[in-house]
Order: sequence, then structure tokens, then C-alpha cells
Amino acid sequence: MLKSTTILAGALTAAVATTAAAEGELNLYSSRHYDTDERLYTDFEEATGITINRIEGKADELIARMQAEGENSPADVLLTVDTSRLARAKNAGVLQSIESATLEERIPATLQDNDNQCFVFPQRARIIFVATDEAPNPPQTYLDLAKPEYKGMVCHRSSSNVYSQTLLSSIIENHGEEAAREWAAGMVANFARAPQGGDTDQLRGIISGECDISVANSYYFARALRKDVKGLTADIDQITWIFPSQDAEGAHMNLSGGGVAAHAPNRENAIKFLEYLASDQAQQYFSGGNDEFPTVPGVDKSESVAKLGEFVADDVNLSDVAENLPTAQKIFNDVGWE
Repeated sequence: MLKSTTILAGALTAAVATTAAAEGELNLYSSRHYDTDERLYTDFEEATGITINRIEGKADELIARMQAEGENSPADVLLTVDTSRLARAKNAGVLQSIESATLEERIPATLQDNDNQCFVFPQRARIIFVATDEAPNPPQTYLDLAKPEYKGMVCHRSSSNVYSQTLLSSIIENHGEEAAREWAAGMVANFARAPQGGDTDQLRGIISGECDISVANSYYFARALRKDVKGLTADIDQITWIFPSQDAEGAHMNLSGGGVAAHAPNRENAIKFLEYLASDQAQQYFSGGNDEFPTVPGVDKSESVAKLGEFVADDVNLSDVAENLPTAQKIFNDVGWE
């Protein structure tokens, strides 16, 4: 396991300050697949004396595993990406409610579910990217993307992707089901190609000239500003970006978070770990290591993330978005969004 080069001279901020003498283990089930998260784990281990045992896999596989293990599950914490997966975990009964003054204080209320089972740590903004040589009137809101003037210009991921599902769910919450249906149908009419690939592929589509407008999470673009990404970094000046809906609800945020497992054998260590993820140090590393936005207000962003500029984020409630996911999927099916 990679060891941090940072020597912790004193306790970490927030809850870790009270856990420096703790001992024991923590069994972490994680679908976050980023090598840079290694430092989060090793710093927590060094600060607390708690050993992290990891099982990694796809979110749905981990949730199914926890269900199958039942009361005998060794899982203490589940970490995953996106509101939809957090909702699946909660609905599957594999998480439990907890009380933590640290999390209540540091994590904004809209980024905790109503039962204190799910907590968000880093975030990504889902924003509009446009070819720099495009017409001078690019879309300024998500709803604008469905206007007829952008017919044949827009690239987006498939409806089976969780980023697509939560964006539509937030549109339902902010604008109503009828407006969301009209938007989804308009998007299908405006597609430059059939939905395909990941977020980086949407950005590459602008460079290749296949798309004039794409929607993607901010951290894919910020990563290409920070280091070389094949097919993107060398020509990244061909792309500009727009934080949508700045005069209305604000930019939609994709979330990464987790919660304490329903049958956690090391429950107190699990809570300490979540509290550590809300510390300034961990929040800064989410930003510096993976180009994400910190969840805790006031924490400095990394250089690559700061380059994107300031913006208004949608503060729609996590639980409300999660409740709209079944409706979002039905709309996708009805309008023929592949």
C-alpha cells in the first residue's frame, strides 16, 4: 500500500483530532476506483492506528454482496459515486442511521440524506462544454440544450448512466415532470450522434468536430488541465465551458459519498472514518488528487479545479433527487433516449 509522504504533525482537523489514539480495524467496501484515494486511507491509518481492509468492486455488486452477507457482513463503510447508487444502497437496507456532530456541522444539510444514512464528501459539477469557435449564443441552462436551434449539435451519455439519471431527476425536482419530459425529448431530437462513451468521450467529441456541445462532469475536464489526457489535453483550448442555470437553480452537482454499513462490526471506527473524510485535509486531497470540489464550505480548491472559476451550485436536497430516479428512468424510456 502506498504510504503518504506527508508527516502528520499533530491531529487532523475535525473528528480525527479526537481519534489519534484509536486502534482496531475498518472494513471498507468501495466502488471509488481512483488510485489517488490511497493517500486518504494511509493518512487515516497513520493518524488513528486503525487498519483499513478494503474490498473494491462495482457499486451494485458491493450492495448485492452486503445484502447476501446480511447480519454476518464484515462491511463497516460503503463508499460509492452518485446519488442514484447511494439511494440504491439505502433502499437495499445495507446502511444505518448515525449521529455525528462533526458531520452535521461540516457537511451541508442538503448533502446528507434525511435519515443520516448517506453523506457526501467530494462533488463534481455537471456542466456544459462548447466548441470555442461555436456560435456566440451557446446554451446557458440545461433546459436550453433542448431548444431546436441546437438540433444535431449535442452529445451526451446514455440514459443507463447514473450521471444522466440524476441530472434528469434534478430537473424533475426543479422544474416539474412535464418540463423534464419536454427536455428529454428535445435532447433526443438534438443529438449529434447516438449516446455513447463516457464523459471524456463527450469532450473528445468536441475536439473531433462530431459535437458542438457536450455535457460532462467538471473533474474530467479539470484532470485534462492538470495532466495529459490522450485525445483531450493537447487541443483543450478548442473547448470552453459554461456553468448552467446561474440565474436560477445553479449547476447540477454529481456526488460521491457513503455511509456506515447496517451491520458494521466496527461501528465507531466507521463513524470516525466518515468524520475524517469531512476534515480539511481529506477534503483538500479529494480536490488535489482527483480534481473534485470539496463538500465542506471554505476548503481551498486545487489549482486545476480553481481554474474553472466560481459558480452557483444547485443545492437541491439529496433525498428529493433520489426519490425522482424511477420517474426519470420512465421518461428516458418513453422518449427513446438510448
